[in-house]
Amino acid sequence: MAIEFLPPNPRQASQARALELKQKVQSYNKRKETIPCGLALSEEFNENRDFILDQLDADLEHWQDWKWQLKNRIQDAENLSTLLPLTPKQRHEINEVGKAYRWAVSPYYLSLIDKDDPQDPIRLQSLPSVEEILDDSGEADPMGEEYTSPAPCITRRYPDRLIINVTNLCAMYCRHCQRRRNIGEIDLHETRANLEAALDYIRSNPEIRDVLVTGGDALLLSDQMLDWLLGELHEIKHVEIKRIGTRVPVTLPMRITDELCAILEKYPPLYINTQFNHPQEVTEETKKAADRLIKAGVILGNQAVLLKGINDQPEIMKRLNQELLKIRVRPYYIFHAKNVKGTSHFIPRIQDGLRIMENLRGYTSGLAIPTYIINAPGGGGKTPILPQYLISLNDEEAVIRTWEGKVVHYPNH
Repeated sequence: MAIEFLPPNPRQASQARALELKQKVQSYNKRKETIPCGLALSEEFNENRDFILDQLDADLEHWQDWKWQLKNRIQDAENLSTLLPLTPKQRHEINEVGKAYRWAVSPYYLSLIDKDDPQDPIRLQSLPSVEEILDDSGEADPMGEEYTSPAPCITRRYPDRLIINVTNLCAMYCRHCQRRRNIGEIDLHETRANLEAALDYIRSNPEIRDVLVTGGDALLLSDQMLDWLLGELHEIKHVEIKRIGTRVPVTLPMRITDELCAILEKYPPLYINTQFNHPQEVTEETKKAADRLIKAGVILGNQAVLLKGINDQPEIMKRLNQELLKIRVRPYYIFHAKNVKGTSHFIPRIQDGLRIMENLRGYTSGLAIPTYIINAPGGGGKTPILPQYLISLNDEEAVIRTWEGKVVHYPNH
């Protein structure tokens, strides 16, 4: 008599599978507790804030004033050393780097640094390091922006969209910045005449449906200038959406005032893409800023930069993306760090980015999975870089690899 092998009880099979899936997340759950997260560090940040305020002879009202924050950016080693422990060697190196590359950091962003950690991710992003002047590799303009500018302030690399660069001013000058060539020695907004010329170019090219206003940091224009510029773009019928590129939700969240939000609310649809690079940057202050923007109808996305020693570990990037979703910021892109002169110490291997993507797909929700991008040199544009999930394809079938590494044959109807 033949023995029949019946399929297992569906519930039992489901429970066994659930246990298998549970095991796959255990190592991450243990590791994530060791990753600094800003929402859990409010007490430490407040202690740092109070120390900085005392040193600057200021109070909480000053702290919440974004113009005070800008005016009191720390820009030299002498002032920095009163707020953060520095050795004589570090002071000397910061001064030497500052001769080649401008730097500045807002008191708010400085307050996020763990003073006891020389590899603190906020410190690495914001304070000069000697590697910047020991590095002769890279290019000043790796994306060829100077050769993709058909009109003042304009960068155009795609058929239906373009960039308006409105300022070189930032609350904090990222050490990995792709436009560090534009920072110069003083803060400069574009002239009204140049912005008018940019608007005229957009008006005369009806295929342009998407305009990104950036810099520098676009939200460091005055409220009046932003109101005027967004209003002009809003009146151009073929401009369907407007975008703003800014790091102020991360580096200067007090800039997101009720007055600013009232302006932004007038010009839908409006998207803001910011740049969180580490979960330590996701703080109570940034959450409040995101809440204000969302209430004003702004749609928020994040464009992280993959940086060696800061976020090039899968667990860190996963934690970042999950924390962003909690404050209603959608992970949009992970940019491979560009080949900018003086930044090679930040540039990871492409394999590191692919490993991160492998450890996101299937292991966290799709909302927490951005697109990994390399910007092709010379203005070639964004190129998505993906793990190889399609093994082969013909008229009969596709052979695919699942997120768990299982090979599956799928009919090609």
